[in-house]
Amino acid sequence: HYEAMVLSCIDPRFQDLVDKQQAKDGLLGKYSAFTIAGASIAVVAPAFKEWHKTFWDNLGASIQLHNIKKVIVVNHRDCGAAKIAYGEKKVSTPEAETATHQAALLEFKKQMHAKHPQLGVQLGLMSINGKLEIFS
Repeated sequence: HYEAMVLSCIDPRFQDLVDKQQAKDGLLGKYSAFTIAGASIAVVAPAFKEWHKTFWDNLGASIQLHNIKKVIVVNHRDCGAAKIAYGEKKVSTPEAETATHQAALLEFKKQMHAKHPQLGVQLGLMSINGKLEIFS
């Protein structure tokens, strides 16, 4: 039985870290994965508007096939897709980077609640050392 969908980035540095986080949270083998450049940024940024429908359609399939109850989003620091979507200045300092990711994550949550209010949402920003900051 699947419990969640994990939305994360394609960055090779974070694949194992995301898997380890899910294992630590007791979700190993219990989540469907959707991996796309930028994670939540791919779903909400105007620069990636062609990708938005793909995510929502895939989420619909995951709900139907796996009966998931929540979406766990793991954005990460030093994300190239964030630079593409929002520009270098928006990620040039740790504070700016945090604010940019937080805005994308919160916009994702807003859209999720509008489209699928029955699903829970967990928002995180991961560092290269695997530390996860949670936003609500």
